Amino acid sequence: MKEFICNPVEIEKESMAIIGEILGEVDFTPKELKVVKRVIHTTADFEYAQLLEFNHAPLEALWQAIRDGRHLVTDTGMAMSGINRRVLSKYGAEVKCFMSQEEVALEAKERGLTRAMVSMEHAVKDERNGIYVIGNAPTALMQLLELIEKGQAAPAVIIGVPVGFVGAAESKERLGQTAIPHILIRGRKGGSNVAASIVNAISYMLEE
Repeated sequence: MKEFICNPVEIEKESMAIIGEILGEVDFTPKELKVVKRVIHTTADFEYAQLLEFNHAPLEALWQAIRDGRHLVTDTGMAMSGINRRVLSKYGAEVKCFMSQEEVALEAKERGLTRAMVSMEHAVKDERNGIYVIGNAPTALMQLLELIEKGQAAPAVIIGVPVGFVGAAESKERLGQTAIPHILIRGRKGGSNVAASIVNAISYMLEE
């Protein structure tokens, strides 16, 4: 029987080695591959290697935004709690989520919109909020893109990986048509845990 590995560092090291062996040759840069492997490590789903896209140098844009102290905005508390703040805090970058704010909930109810949509409207009012990390709500991504088209928002980078059956694929298709640096996952897959893992993979490389 193979010896059971208990050390968390060794577990991750062994996991990444296994993922690399299974993936084989892939069409990603070495740094992009680190992000892909982190997502697969989080989900145990190798299909992400075919679904992840990196457009307009998003890693470099995210690193620069962090160095500039731009804040991250997520569409869920789950994504916010999953993001490691250790590296971000060194540069004054905060992680925010507006979804649970009472005024957002009230306004969403009054207007007949999702809280995710209203939360994006509130987030873009502060220009320091430059990194948008959307893993759950397609309506958040669609609203953010609408605000960008209207000239009311100018994110430095977008991680658009909302999961779901209604609007998820369509919202990411629309994101893929923008010139803003972004990472997306084609189709229905994604999630808050995936979004957090992408941010963590990129911020760890900044520390390296």
